[in-house]
Amino acid sequence: MVEAAKALKSGKSAVLILAGKALRADALATAGRIAAATGAALFSQTSDRTQRGAGRVAARPVPYNVDLAVSTMKEFEVAICIGGRQPVAFFAYPGKPSTILDPACDVIEMAGHEHDLAASLAGLADELGIAPNAPFVPNRFMQHEIADPTGALNAETIALAVARRLPENAIICEESITSGGKLAALAPGLHPHDHIPLTGGSIGEGIPLAVGAGIACPDRKIVAMQADGSGMYTVQGLWTQARENLDVLTVVYSNRAYAILQGEMRNVGVNDFGVNARRMLDLDRPNLDWCKMAAGMGVEAGRATTVEEFSRLLDAGLSRKGPFLIEAVMT
Repeated sequence: MVEAAKALKSGKSAVLILAGKALRADALATAGRIAAATGAALFSQTSDRTQRGAGRVAARPVPYNVDLAVSTMKEFEVAICIGGRQPVAFFAYPGKPSTILDPACDVIEMAGHEHDLAASLAGLADELGIAPNAPFVPNRFMQHEIADPTGALNAETIALAVARRLPENAIICEESITSGGKLAALAPGLHPHDHIPLTGGSIGEGIPLAVGAGIACPDRKIVAMQADGSGMYTVQGLWTQARENLDVLTVVYSNRAYAILQGEMRNVGVNDFGVNARRMLDLDRPNLDWCKMAAGMGVEAGRATTVEEFSRLLDAGLSRKGPFLIEAVMT
């Protein structure tokens, strides 16, 4: 803690990299006070739960893409990690670094996930002479400024429609993989909500996450943003949603492909897919029918092929209690 405070006072370009319970609202507020007082940047690593939205402090995610991550983090001379170790690339890519920070960056791993991270941040603020009531820069509420989207039904218009309608105190369970970037960018200005993402390298976690959240918090709306390919690994979780009458609205991004795996193939230098590789990475011949699968498990569902249809289904799903699924057929 003393070392971290000294580094923040040094005048070097510094970043606080937060993970775990350092991404809960109270801990984020303390991190925001430290950032406001010292000029340090705030970044986050993927963690089990982040409390986001207006009135809170936003920590910018370390990008998943290794090239973008390295480019984003190269300016920092000092990195203070709270809740995890220094960020690393998700996979070992040929000719690309495994660690994200610049080799010359001074890394201080101040507190691990096993520590009381809110207390660690409070201790750091105290060491810096920052009062518990010192100001920080809260996210401004901007949800009411989001216009209803028009045009093609794609990742961006889906995100705009969901962001515009997200209820207060909702829980977003996200396994959108390649499609969720716009919603993450809008999240700081939305009603306060919790975000529960995919945290590891396996796929198929999204539907079970929504089940767990629905059982744990029956009084809160669960919005599950689910990629179609990974959803097929645990589709039976829809039956549990119906059996337990969980208040889960599931949005399936139906792009009919394992897009994340296509991207990883390119990351290791494979740009031309052969016939067999394409067959392993596509979800067609036959196309999946999420409405029929949901209905077969007792979950009411609707299909949208336009953003207007999607918005109408979204309004319907958010206005009722119980499980509901929207198959968003993307163009």
